[in-house]
Amino acid sequence: MAGNVETLIRGAVVKGIGKVADFNRKRLPRPTDAHPFLTGIHKPMTEEFTLEELRVDGEIPAQLKGRYLRNGPNPAAAPDPASYHWFTGAGMVHGIRIEGGKADWYRNRWVRGSEACAVLGEELPPGPRAENNDAPNTNVVGLAGRTFAIVEAGGKPVELGYQLDTIAHNPFDGTLVGAYTAHPHHDPVTNEMHAITYRGDEPDKVWHVVLDKDARVVREEAIAVSDGPSIHDCAITENYVLVFDLPVTFSMKMLLSGYRFPYAWNDAHQARVGLLPRKGRGDSIIWVPVEPCYVFHPANAYETADGKVVVDVVAHETMFASSKRGPDSEKSRMERWIIDPAVGTTTRTVIHDHAQEFPRYDERLTTRPYRYAYTIAIPDGASAEWALAETRLFKHDLDAGATAVHDFGPGRHPGEFVFVPRSESGAEDDGWLIGLVVDMNDETTELVILNADDFSGSPQAVVHLPHRVPPGFHGNWIAD
Repeated sequence: MAGNVETLIRGAVVKGIGKVADFNRKRLPRPTDAHPFLTGIHKPMTEEFTLEELRVDGEIPAQLKGRYLRNGPNPAAAPDPASYHWFTGAGMVHGIRIEGGKADWYRNRWVRGSEACAVLGEELPPGPRAENNDAPNTNVVGLAGRTFAIVEAGGKPVELGYQLDTIAHNPFDGTLVGAYTAHPHHDPVTNEMHAITYRGDEPDKVWHVVLDKDARVVREEAIAVSDGPSIHDCAITENYVLVFDLPVTFSMKMLLSGYRFPYAWNDAHQARVGLLPRKGRGDSIIWVPVEPCYVFHPANAYETADGKVVVDVVAHETMFASSKRGPDSEKSRMERWIIDPAVGTTTRTVIHDHAQEFPRYDERLTTRPYRYAYTIAIPDGASAEWALAETRLFKHDLDAGATAVHDFGPGRHPGEFVFVPRSESGAEDDGWLIGLVVDMNDETTELVILNADDFSGSPQAVVHLPHRVPPGFHGNWIAD
């Protein structure tokens, strides 16, 4: 009974706060410049396309049979530039289907939430939705033979069909009680998916959520925190899930002022990493301090023989410290963190000092030592808000301490690239890197397939799209 009463009270408070935010949103100062995430390379698409028999240069590997999918924010209705934040745009999933050395089709489809359905004049798909967060815009994953668009901060997963139509708002067939994330991590040994999740309206806890092989929730364990931290991603080792509790937290002031994304840098919030035993209670977590910074994305993590935890991350000096329109770090770097729970220290070492983001690696090696991590370069201190105007990918050789570069050339801007092995038993870089590259010279896009073991060489294949696909967040290769 107490739980029902708490839910009713929380719902009433949230509605009241929402009304104040809606009122103040209309009074926000009007911008005097073009919104960086609504113009230029980020200008949203206004149509859904179905293109078939796409032009290909080079040779698509015969082993590739499936879909490359990528999700990202793309408002369906024209947003108010005074309150729009890049992280809040309605999700749009882009997909390219490959088989037999050919690119059969490209499709882009809005995730059918309240905004897209209102604009398109469609009925809302069935299933429970999170108000104001019902069109997941951050990642798209294959789970148990199905496809899900996902997002953090309380949004529910949305199940998509093979051709990217929205089937339902689906919290894993009703097994998910609370929040989910944009970044679950697959353990290749146990075949489980692990995640750390949070909700903006419950600032005193986050959750460790585990899916089984059938994409059904088997664990939702609460972990006590304070201030409502924004925990975008996590990492897993053989025995732990890593919780990045860092100084970006919920801001009631920003919410009441009318801003769509109410999270900001918080100097008063202690930076720490939690080591939660994967089957342990939330109060068994081991908290280890780290120097203040923010991490959106780690690469891999693993344990050493002497009980330490190694994790490689992209660390930002600050985040959301000034801009209310998108990420605003002027400096990030690839770092290795060595976490020692016995003495309570985190040692940070720079792997590569240029600004970068979106680390990926060979996920067959999740929880185990590995050698290679792949990132995209971003402008280094050129702008407080991400222009995503760099032209390079990095391949970090973590054993040799060297970094290789693939430069796509002037005006050609890569997004996140995902590693796909040539075979299950192949070497760590025996595979391909697949991702989208926007060519702003003529506002077209290419799906590029690189040979990971010939990283700086010419692409294996290039699939051409006749339009610009705005930079989004995360994609995956989902094999048939």
